Amino acid sequence: MNKAVNSADEDLDDQQCALLSEPCILVDEKDRNLGSASKRECHLMRGDGTSLLHRAFSVFLFNSSGELLVHRRSDAKITFPGHYTNTCCSHPLHTPEETIEEDAFGVRLAAQRRLHYELGISPDQATPEELIYLTRIHYASPSDGVWGEHEMDYIIFLQKDVVIAPNNNEIQDTRYVKREEFQNFLNDLKENNIPITPWFSLIAQNLLPLWWENLNNINKFKDHQNIHHMM
Repeated sequence: MNKAVNSADEDLDDQQCALLSEPCILVDEKDRNLGSASKRECHLMRGDGTSLLHRAFSVFLFNSSGELLVHRRSDAKITFPGHYTNTCCSHPLHTPEETIEEDAFGVRLAAQRRLHYELGISPDQATPEELIYLTRIHYASPSDGVWGEHEMDYIIFLQKDVVIAPNNNEIQDTRYVKREEFQNFLNDLKENNIPITPWFSLIAQNLLPLWWENLNNINKFKDHQNIHHMM
């Protein structure tokens, strides 16, 4: 590792650093499984300003009133610390269970696992069968010049009233936002110099308004054939 990476490692939170060994799923731009690489390898920026493309997911959880659960990432996070984002964002692992391709079952298992880990949502409150896989987006964004994101991001919806107990090492704030107040929420963050993650920004600007307006008929927006390339 170069000096910049060594210096960055010295400042990493112990719990977050331990997660860097997790095996992520490398894919090509058509989302074909190419094997595995560690979370560290996937998120380190290379000399040409790129990083390895790998699978991820973004969960959007709504309560029975149609309010979206968002959270602010803890300051311990390696990429985009202190940023607001959607309910849960992480990666399926390169394991037999979480690489199951059919209807993205492996990704939905991973989403269930991380909802429990990050938000304390018990597995029975967010089963894979309840998690709706909508579509995928492909995006890339540097974080701090050393770490960054380059992900094939599966969009997962769930509408259900759940009990949460956030993991403070992952999350520093949670809140439910009404659809009609969402733009004001984003404006308030901007006015207070509180950033949002790049994937959340892309989805909020381009896809979320239509999906949210049609939350009660969300299945009609399932698109498992096409990938939204937002590079």
